[in-house]
Amino acid sequence: MNKINILLAEDQTMLLNALATILDLEDNLHVVQSCANGKQAFDYIQSGESERVDIVLTDIEMPDMTGLELAKQLFESKVPCKTIILTTFARSGYLRRAMDSGVKGYLLKDSPSQDLIDAIQKVHQGGTAIAPELMVESWMEKDPLSDKERHALRLAKDGLSTEDIAKKLFLSTGTVRNYLSSASSKLNAKNRIEAARIAHQNGWL
Repeated sequence: MNKINILLAEDQTMLLNALATILDLEDNLHVVQSCANGKQAFDYIQSGESERVDIVLTDIEMPDMTGLELAKQLFESKVPCKTIILTTFARSGYLRRAMDSGVKGYLLKDSPSQDLIDAIQKVHQGGTAIAPELMVESWMEKDPLSDKERHALRLAKDGLSTEDIAKKLFLSTGTVRNYLSSASSKLNAKNRIEAARIAHQNGWL
């Protein structure tokens, strides 16, 4: 029996270890690597020394690179593995962005472990596995933010000043102000803080 090789990306160590234990109990599943964030996962997959990875199972909100950013990088790099999101966030905006980034599975962390195992098998065989309660809701409202507006807004949400955001993104302060102003306008927000809150609630950050 050929084993399905799985890479885990999850910043909560206890959950990461629990997932690895649960999946390795299955005869045809094998966790080849556990990573604390998306960047570690992407670097491992891109390295020539990595074992073959069939399935990437990732959280969304992680430091350095989120699960959605990881999925997008893998999709755009045409890496042959398939991505499944496992998250606590039942936000339709997240699911829509995930599907646009080539994600084949999207499950909630409170799902039974057997649902996760079944989803891995299904995705590996070429199918998709999406939490049913999110399917209809996910297409109701489109994400209005550009990637640049999203990055600026996410840093503003973390409390960074316009100058600090500009340094982080290698942009001028004027450009950053324009991105934040545009994002606030699109979301009908009074300021960047309210815009970040609205975007986060909708799963657009």
